[in-house]
Amino acid sequence: MIEIVPAIDLMDGRCVRLSQGDFAQKKEYSAAPEQMAAVFAGAGVRRIHVVDLDGAKAGKPCNLAVLERIRASVGVDIEWGGGIKTEGDVRAAFSAGATAVVCGTVAVREPDTFRRWLEIFPAMVLGADVRGSSLATDGWLKDSGKDISELVRSFPALKELVVTQISRDGMLAGPDVELYRRLKAEFPSIVLTASGGVGNMADIAALQESGADRAIVGKAIYENRITMEEIALWCAKG
Repeated sequence: MIEIVPAIDLMDGRCVRLSQGDFAQKKEYSAAPEQMAAVFAGAGVRRIHVVDLDGAKAGKPCNLAVLERIRASVGVDIEWGGGIKTEGDVRAAFSAGATAVVCGTVAVREPDTFRRWLEIFPAMVLGADVRGSSLATDGWLKDSGKDISELVRSFPALKELVVTQISRDGMLAGPDVELYRRLKAEFPSIVLTASGGVGNMADIAALQESGADRAIVGKAIYENRITMEEIALWCAKG
């Protein structure tokens, strides 16, 4: 069974969702991040994906105090990303309560640094944000012109990969199933997490068929397209 991973995106310490990674297309939700995390954990999920959008834009972690509050409220794994640029940032995220740290921009721009981090931190995750198959960096604000498969192949020690299709993110129009099918066939030993476009449980089923190991779900939950009851039932099957 593919694992459902609910998302919490943070701006100014609050839960928000963007559309296609556009900071100008922001919708804010009323629940505090730690409250949402507790709801997700209560439904039986084993992992929550948390993105520090302020950090992604600023190039340094900005919401670690929120991470500490989330960690205090739940016992599930917390996958944290956004603004991770230095080894100190990685250590700070783990110290604040992350069980996995996602990094993308450094992997694209300083691959040797990211290779070293993979050796030092077993729970390091490559976050590949793409438009089509071209990698974006700096909180999706810049296009690197590099191809995702080329990047993944450059890290033989990589164990986990989160791939976000930016053009689908927050649009609820369905995930890029073919992208994940291709990546899983190309890198079968890597734990592949799909992100972007999930709008209903049928999309989850399609991602499972693609071979993806995990599916990040954000806006579909907040807009009640996928209910906590549906998530609980799915988690109970797994």
